[in-house]
Amino acid sequence: MTPLTALSTIRRMEEGQLPAPEELARLLSPDGEVLRDALFEAADRVREKHCGKAVHVRAIIEFSNVCRCECAYCGLHAKNSNVVRYQMTEEEILAAAKDAVEAGYQTVILQSGEDLSYSRETVGRLVSSIKRVGNVAITLSLGERPFADYAYWRECGADRYLIKHEISDETVYNRYHPHSSFQNRLACQRELSRLGYELGGGFMTGLPGQTPLTLANDLLLLKKMGVAMAGIGPYICHGETALRGNPDGDVNLTLRVVAAARLLLPRANLPSTTAVNVKGGLTNALNCGANVIMQKATPYKYRNLYDIYPGRDSKDVPLKEQYEALRAQLSALGRTIYENGDG
Repeated sequence: MTPLTALSTIRRMEEGQLPAPEELARLLSPDGEVLRDALFEAADRVREKHCGKAVHVRAIIEFSNVCRCECAYCGLHAKNSNVVRYQMTEEEILAAAKDAVEAGYQTVILQSGEDLSYSRETVGRLVSSIKRVGNVAITLSLGERPFADYAYWRECGADRYLIKHEISDETVYNRYHPHSSFQNRLACQRELSRLGYELGGGFMTGLPGQTPLTLANDLLLLKKMGVAMAGIGPYICHGETALRGNPDGDVNLTLRVVAAARLLLPRANLPSTTAVNVKGGLTNALNCGANVIMQKATPYKYRNLYDIYPGRDSKDVPLKEQYEALRAQLSALGRTIYENGDG
């Protein structure tokens, strides 16, 4: 792909045209790095046009690191006997959510491993209780559950559900997820959309077995599924997984993929994911299309135990102080925190 051809692809995407998978793959290949700045600038223009300068700031409560799954890349996988497991009580979860709302966060994300000991009714009570705390949106990230659970939680007031497809190559997906299948993951996404959730999807960059064409198909799948949010972060190798010893994903490639996602999904919420932040890419992500930041609201005593990959921030900083420090950081970048409700 010549620079002129790549530049033409970027311009057409900015205008709303859908590229062919091969065009997008060439843009994300090593040769496409030469037009990184042009891609970032186009993504930033599209973000400014459709999302403005305000950044949505969301609080994550990682309430259990127990998981039934055997994902090849995740440090919490069921067979990792070195993990110190924890499960927060309903009271602890609700208290953490109240702290987050009082600190200013307008979205609370309840995230866990696929821990089936939290019943449909338990999660529903939590959703209803948190909704009574204040004007707050609730995102659930609990993995694959019976469709009846999704319907019940929606009735209880859950607004969004995050369930990433991780990699669009079905063969690779099934190899890395022996407990499930790629088609089941997509079926969950379709059902969540049907139920009226704002669907969050996403994937990793640099996962072993991924190619530029896989990345292109990852992005086009987000478009096809009509996601309202897409979390895209670099693969970070964990030493207690089946993929131990593989190199981490390149954060610079991740930023290019985020920028391409902004062109394909002009109105979607695109976070600077925790994995991007671990690799020092937060500011760059905000300059190439990202408009969301997620911060930990997990009680400090549990933070280090949610060890899906190494390097995650676990500083013991009061939530209000954390929130205001981010406000100052964003102000220095010419950005603000979105504070108009339903964040």
